[in-house]
Parts: sequence; C-alpha cells; structure tokens
Amino acid sequence: MPCKPWSTNQLTLLTMNKGYTIFISLVVALGGFLLGFDSAVISGAVNGITTYFEMSDWELGFAVGCVIFGAMAGNISAGPLSDRFGRKKILIVTAILFTVSATWSALATGYVEFVVARIIGGVGIGGAILIAPVYIAEIAPPKLRGSLVSLNQLNIVIGISVAYFSNYFLKDIQGESWRWMLGVEAIPAFIYFLALFSVPRSPRWLIQSQNLKKAAEKILVKIGGKDYADLTLSEIERGMDKKERKGTISDLLSHRMRTIMIIALGIAFFQQITGINAIFYYAPTIFEQAGGSTDSSFLQAIVVGLTNLVFTLVAIRLIDKLGRKPLLIIGTGAMAIALSMATFAFYKATYTLTPEAISQVNSEEIRTSITSLQGNTYSSQKDLTNDLKPLLSEAQLQDFKRNEAKKFISINATLVLIAILLYVAAFAISLGPVMWTLLSEIFPGNIKGIAISVVGFFNSLVSYTVTQFFPWELSNLGPTITFAIYAVLAVLALLFVMRYVIETKGKSLEEIEELLFVN
Repeated sequence: MPCKPWSTNQLTLLTMNKGYTIFISLVVALGGFLLGFDSAVISGAVNGITTYFEMSDWELGFAVGCVIFGAMAGNISAGPLSDRFGRKKILIVTAILFTVSATWSALATGYVEFVVARIIGGVGIGGAILIAPVYIAEIAPPKLRGSLVSLNQLNIVIGISVAYFSNYFLKDIQGESWRWMLGVEAIPAFIYFLALFSVPRSPRWLIQSQNLKKAAEKILVKIGGKDYADLTLSEIERGMDKKERKGTISDLLSHRMRTIMIIALGIAFFQQITGINAIFYYAPTIFEQAGGSTDSSFLQAIVVGLTNLVFTLVAIRLIDKLGRKPLLIIGTGAMAIALSMATFAFYKATYTLTPEAISQVNSEEIRTSITSLQGNTYSSQKDLTNDLKPLLSEAQLQDFKRNEAKKFISINATLVLIAILLYVAAFAISLGPVMWTLLSEIFPGNIKGIAISVVGFFNSLVSYTVTQFFPWELSNLGPTITFAIYAVLAVLALLFVMRYVIETKGKSLEEIEELLFVN
C-alpha cells in the first residue's frame, strides 16, 4: 500500500547533513560557472575575432551565437542520455567538452574552425544547464531545494563576473589578446572534471532507472539520516506506483500535460526573448554605443557582472521564503521598467558631426566623404545613416554604423548604465534562477529527462535568435527600437507569469506532480 506523502514540516524534524548536501550541490553547480564564463567571455573577444576573421554583422552574430546550436544539441540529447547513463556521467562529459572547446577556440586560425570549437562548447553548455539543476533537485530535501538548485544559477553569474574581470585584465596583452580570453576557460573546466568524481549518483535515478534501492538508500542516509532516507524512499516509490511506463515525447502533447507545458515553454521563451544574452554577450558593445571608451565599456561590463552576482544571492535567499511566483512578478515588472528607461535614453540621444568627432574616424575615405555634413545634428542614428547613404559605399556605411557612429552620439550614458543594471538585477532575482528551479520541479519523474531536454532545446533556440539578430538590430534598427522591442516583450512576460505560473515553494516533487497533472 502506498505511503502517505510527507510534508515539509516533517522534514524540519529530521537532522539534515546540510554540509554534505551543499558540497555536492556546489560541485555539480561548477558546471554553471563554466556556462556563465563561456557565455560572457566572448563579449571581450568580439572586436578581436571580428578583425582577425574579417566578419560581417551576420558572421559575427553566428560566431557568437553558434554556441547555442551546440547547446540545442546538448539540450535535446542530455536528458535521455542522463536517464540512461545517469546524471553524473553526463556531467563528466560536459566538463570534457568545455575543456576541448576552450583550448581549440583559443588556437583557431580559420573562421569555420573557430565556429566548430564554439559549437563543441555549446554542447557542454546544453548538457550542464539542464542536468545540473535536475541532479541537485533530485538529491536536495524540499525545504532546501529552491536554494540549492539556485546555486547553479549563482555559479552561472559568478562565471559571468569572472569572465568580465578576466577580459579586462587580459585585453591589453600584446598581440591577439582574444586568444587568452577564450583559452583561460580550460583551467576551471579541467578542475570541474576532476571534482565530479567526488559526488554520488542521483538516488532518484538509481531507483527509477536502475532499481538500485540499496545504493540509493546509502546516499540518502548520508544526506539526511535513516529517517530521512526512509521517508524519501517511500515518497519515490509512491510516485513510481502511479507510473505505468516510461514517458515519451508524444506524452508531452497530451491533454494531461497541457498545464505543465504551457508553464515550461512560456517561461523558457520569455527568459531569453527579453534579451538577457544580448546584454551578456555584447555588454561592452552596448556601452560603446552609448559613447563609452573601450576601457570604460569593459569596466561597466564588470559592474554588470557584479550586479548579476549580488542579486542572484538575493534570489537564493528569497526563493524558498518569498516563493517562485512573487519573484517572477517583481522581476519581470522591473525588467519592463528598465528596458523602457534604456529605450528612452537612446530615443533622446542626438548625433552631431563635430570636427573633433570626424577627426577620430579611423578610415580616411569615410572622414573625407562625411566632411560635407560637418555641423549637422540628427535625432536618431537612422536619420544620420540616411544622409550618409549617398556619400558612402555599402561596405563603408556598414563600417560606419558598427564602429564610428558611437563617436558622434550625445546621450545620457548614466541613464543607460542604470537601466542595464536594473534590468540585470531584475533578471537575476526572477527569470534567471526561477526558471531552472521550476523546470526541475514541475515535470513528472517518468518523463523529466526528455521533457526538460525539449524545453531546454526550445529555450536555446530562442536564445540563438536573440544573439544572432542583435548586431544586425543595433546596426539597422538602432538601439532605440531594439530596446523598445525587448521592453514590450518584458511586459508580455509579466502578464504570462501572472496568468499561468503556479507556486511550488515547499512542496515535494511528487506533490507538485499531483497539483499540475490534469486527470
């Protein structure tokens, strides 16, 4: 006869080995550090790789975003492979992929070679971003699960911050500094590979996929003691009693999974479509668009990384106290406000062709061609480029929009910085950590691996679209329209959260399944 599910209150009576559980979670979450580092380190290398490989806007977008193609492959394969071979083994493979990618991309001498190396790292990202939170959710007690799963997001943002610092200190290396920026990732990747051998296999996976109850019990006893192990085993078996077979992709389309898929796909869509990877991948570029120098742009990117880190810590503190849905509502609302502020700042910007600014243009041909417009002031980049079209060739116009237009801008740069920092802070307390926590919680155990792979694939596809189009948007639509689009999407994200997302705080995985699974 199935056991009655136990509550969070019962868990508080048990003696948890928090130190061991936190250690396991921290080791596994190092994959998040590599993911964050890999995502942000390319921002410092953008100018270097653009020059070395002689890229167009589309080629640059693909070189930066191609990592997401690899992530999609990792997304779609990691879940089923982890169901078959175990969470731990797949995480070890991701560590190997990170090491190979960092080394190869730093040594690449051709564009195609560079792209292939980046894609390999993307496969590691796709696997780590899905399997790490699933593993942590499966070993963590319900009372600690939100905070421990959020450690993965915390490590992501630490990785982002470290990447910005690394880029700043490596940017002045003589020669091709971008190679050092990309190659240094191999060090933490190898450390992650070694550290993973110290963590146990997932107890839930051992029971559900291998029927190894004794091995699972031994791990659970070490985590929380005998009483905790007995209660957890009873809960897992109670959930297994209701599952007649292993889930398939077709099950995700069933009526019973409708509510779960709406929540999962909606959150996965809005996490990326609101532009977070455009900010992280192109942070220095955005600040240069606001008239900043190269040095100040790199320093401002560091501030972005630190803001992300601080507010992720806030999220970890609040996610099991305030709850998932309140954080999402607060965060998406603040994101909409921040993006509107950035839109307003660029909307109010003007472009003036002063003699001093013209003299700073690198190309002598462009300088000569635009001298006839000296003294003109324009209310938008679009108006400026319209007047330049008859004077410049297509290649020269593209060069001007990408590299020279920022030299003529007059803008409230402080407002841009505040807007970006508010946006990053809002994301860090909401869509960043909460999405992965929710995904690790809402899917039934018999279909979790394949379900989270499908949703992760979709999330990566949206991310790639944003990353690929962002350089083109800045050059052709201008920053005003670009940020306005993201602001509208943030408002839609807020409305979606208020309408569809449920609260999972304090519930066991099996209790969440009962709440969401439509009969």
